[in-house]
Amino acid sequence: MNITFRQLKAFVSVARHKSFTKAADELHLTQSSLSGLIKEMENQLDTRLFDRTTRQMHLSEAGERLLPHALRVIHDMQVLGNEIADLKDFHQGKVRIAAPQQLAASAMPELIKQFKQAYPDIQVNLIDCSVEDVINSVQTLEADLGVGPAFAYHTDLSATELFSSPFRLVVRPDHPLASRSDLTWSEMSDGELITLQEPFANYIADHLPLDISAKVFRSDYEVNFLSTALGMVKQGLGMTMALGYAKAWVNEQNLVMVPISEPQISYKFLLYKHRYRSTSPAVMAFEAFLINYSKVWHDSVGEINKVI
Repeated sequence: MNITFRQLKAFVSVARHKSFTKAADELHLTQSSLSGLIKEMENQLDTRLFDRTTRQMHLSEAGERLLPHALRVIHDMQVLGNEIADLKDFHQGKVRIAAPQQLAASAMPELIKQFKQAYPDIQVNLIDCSVEDVINSVQTLEADLGVGPAFAYHTDLSATELFSSPFRLVVRPDHPLASRSDLTWSEMSDGELITLQEPFANYIADHLPLDISAKVFRSDYEVNFLSTALGMVKQGLGMTMALGYAKAWVNEQNLVMVPISEPQISYKFLLYKHRYRSTSPAVMAFEAFLINYSKVWHDSVGEINKVI
């Protein structure tokens, strides 16, 4: 038995209209073509589907039993067609993006908000994780895209530089350095420093002269997350460092961010994708939006600069 979808549609249409003429008009077929489809279906089933007289036509007993199944198949095929259309539609679908906790909590919500305004029917799942887990999330296909620092990655992945963000000092408004428009790294050695999680601290240390690095990183306190460091700064336990994109988050805590120069140390962020995973239109839309957003992605004083 090899019943086609066209035969099922013809059968359902004739059953609904109880007329070959009306069904043929609905399906944009000639009556002979429609009759041929019904005849083929009856031959394949080896049973009559309609009882005909000179004045009327109605379903046979077999046709009555078959109709609910035919309707269900047609409905399921329509649902399948809609699903496929959604997959091809840039305005439908789902995007999973992995980002470090600091970026996820400070800058990503605003980006997602603006993206949702442009694409309200695309669902965005933000996976906040450690900086090391960003690449792993993309590698294991847990995330469609990842935004994170430049780490070694597997050849299955591709990476594109997205933006660069400078490190800044974060202090209470009553701190002696709060009023400064700029300061040097050596000037930070005069207070208790709440150290960021290891990858950031190591990166800064590698870009400073040894004597300054030794003074700055005395490790008075060591924490894993910026939210913890900001809470400690707010309680007067010391000062910390944050990347420029966290300016709005720092402001919400009523803290002050001060630029650091000599040298200015910035952290590059990359967009990670899996080379061998097909990209849905929804993911493509988010990727394009993210890249475009990075051109103007900055805090209130322009702390983030585009590098590509």
